[in-house]
Amino acid sequence: MNDRIPFRVRPMLATLADKPFDKPGWVCEEKYDGYRILAYKEGPAVTLLSRNAKDRSEVFSVVSRHVAALPCRTLALDGEVVVFDDRGVSRFQLLQDLKAQPQYAVFDCLYRDGHDLRTKPLAVRRAALEELLVRPRSGATVFPSAILSPNGLEAFALARRRGFEGVVAKDKSAPYIEGRSRKWLKFKVHQEDEFLIVGYTAPAGSREHFGALLLGAYDRGRLRYVGKVGTGFTRESLGALFRAFQPLLAVAAPVVNPPKERNVNWLAPRLVAQIAFEELTAGHKLRQPVFLGLRDDKRPREVIMPEPK
Repeated sequence: MNDRIPFRVRPMLATLADKPFDKPGWVCEEKYDGYRILAYKEGPAVTLLSRNAKDRSEVFSVVSRHVAALPCRTLALDGEVVVFDDRGVSRFQLLQDLKAQPQYAVFDCLYRDGHDLRTKPLAVRRAALEELLVRPRSGATVFPSAILSPNGLEAFALARRRGFEGVVAKDKSAPYIEGRSRKWLKFKVHQEDEFLIVGYTAPAGSREHFGALLLGAYDRGRLRYVGKVGTGFTRESLGALFRAFQPLLAVAAPVVNPPKERNVNWLAPRLVAQIAFEELTAGHKLRQPVFLGLRDDKRPREVIMPEPK
C-alpha cells in the first residue's frame, strides 16, 4: 500500500448561527477552545498542520506520537488540540502555557488506509472515526469529540451548564467541504473571538512594559478600532508581547477611527489576539475584554468584525 495521502485540505469551517435549533438529521458536538489541527499519518510519519498550514508536529509532539501509534498505515484526521482545566473545560489560555499535556479532540476522519472519505456523509466519516478511537476522553491523548445531543436546544443547555465555549451543529448527510459552510453551524455560549493588536498604551503604576492593548477588526475591508484590553496578562506575557511589538511600531494609526487616547504607540496590524468579552456593543466596542493569548493560525485579513448581539 502507498503510504502517501494524495491531498492536503483547507479545514471545513462552521458558520455562526443566531441561536440554537433542533433539526432532524443534524447532530451537535462540543465546541472546543484550542488550536484547529489536521493530522496526516503516512506510514510511520505524522504531520500536524494548523488551519493556515503551519507545521505543528514538534510543538504538539505528544499528539504526533499518539497519532503515529494508531493502527492504520494512512490516516487523515481533523480536530482540535486542547488543554482542559480541572472541570474538564477546554481553555485556550492553558494551551498557550503548555503547562499541561495537550490532547487531540478528533471530530472527522477524511482518509483511512487508502480510502478517501471526504465525499462520504459525515455519518459515515464519524463511524470510521469511532471504530478507530474507542477510548473515552478521560486520560486519552487522542479521542473522539464529545457529541452532546442530536437536539441543538438540549445541547446548548448542556454546554451552558458545563461552561463549554459553545456547540457545533453538523448536517450528518454532508460531505467534507473545504472552507466556510452552512452544513456546520456554531452557536457560542461564551463570547470569544480574534482581534488585531493595533497599538498599546504606556504603563502606569507598577505595571511594566505597557498598560493596555488597543484592538481592531476589519469591517467591510476597513480596519476599525473596537476598544482596549488591560487584563489577562502575566509578567512574562507582558515582556514577551512588548518585545514582539518593537519591529511593528508605526507612525500613524492603522485604524480608520482612532480613539482620542494619549501616549499610544501604534503598531502595524500583524498580531492576532484571542479575546474573551462580555459583549460587543451596537457601536462595535468591546465590554469587559480579557486577553487570552496570541494566535498564529489565523491571517490578519481573516480577522473580521463579529456581529453585535
